[in-house]
Amino acid sequence: MAATVFVSGASGFIAQHVIKQLLEKGYSVVGSVRSESKGENLKKNFDTDELSYEVVEDLETVGAFDSALKKHPDVTIFIHTASPVAFQVNDNEKDIIIPAINGTVNVLQAIKTSAPKVKKVIITSSIVTQLQIDDLSQTATEDTWSNISYDRAKEDGYAAYFGSKAFAEKAGIEFVKSEKPNFTLSTIHPVYVFGPQVFDSEAKGSLNLSNTFVSRLLELKSESDSQVPNTSGSFVDVRDVAAAHIIEIEKPSNGLRVITSNDVFTSQKLLNIINKNFPDLNLIKGDTSPSAEDTKSNVDDTKSREYLGLDYIGLEESVVQTVKQYLVANK
Repeated sequence: MAATVFVSGASGFIAQHVIKQLLEKGYSVVGSVRSESKGENLKKNFDTDELSYEVVEDLETVGAFDSALKKHPDVTIFIHTASPVAFQVNDNEKDIIIPAINGTVNVLQAIKTSAPKVKKVIITSSIVTQLQIDDLSQTATEDTWSNISYDRAKEDGYAAYFGSKAFAEKAGIEFVKSEKPNFTLSTIHPVYVFGPQVFDSEAKGSLNLSNTFVSRLLELKSESDSQVPNTSGSFVDVRDVAAAHIIEIEKPSNGLRVITSNDVFTSQKLLNIINKNFPDLNLIKGDTSPSAEDTKSNVDDTKSREYLGLDYIGLEESVVQTVKQYLVANK
């Protein structure tokens, strides 16, 4: 009989793909959501008795997860995907940094106190915990740590995101070290995450932050005087990120901070893919010279690739499927 997995932030982009793959492999899933309406929508979309949900309105509240976990004593694995992702808030420390840290510690404390059968906890982190915020040319690996300070993290939303992820991960590591719970702690570190939603209905309106790099290009019509954004970075498809979580469940924990990354992109490279596959959209062409697609990766995920053994989904396939779904959902 497959294990029962608790997934926090269950209505999120990555979380829904994790849930889909868990269900396909025979696991039972309990998801936490911030409202009953989100939970009911999740149940309706997945349409299976192997998925249930619990409402946890505020991750920061001490004991927020205790009652949810006590209702499901069969849970043996916990995947923590819930964390604030915002760049324009009133107070970077109060709205981004502190919720990420406290949310992680509250989850781990609840598991230790109320879910003694849990043997493995996986946190969905980010590559930013391994990048140097003021020198992105430095290569991130499984062993590097961001050097961001708490004061620097409070300066702006971009820095606050870096800090929130790094400080939350360190708080989790410190918790395990000092509290010595029954579970091991693992972390998954995606780069920019592209790819379709699990359900077309979730592709209406605004998308997750990374996918907006794709969707905003659809507004650059040929008759406009718009400029192609100067954006570049490393990419991974959401389904590969989800698969990494499943692999981490099923492999013995080895302390590796697993990076999920596949390819690099520029906005021009994304635009070229869209124009090639969707010529009827009549978008601007931009700079079609090969050099406009050139960019260097600042990620070395050699250890993670060997560990995961994934056959990664390519950039073009991911972008095409994302655009197709977006066009259908938004007509």
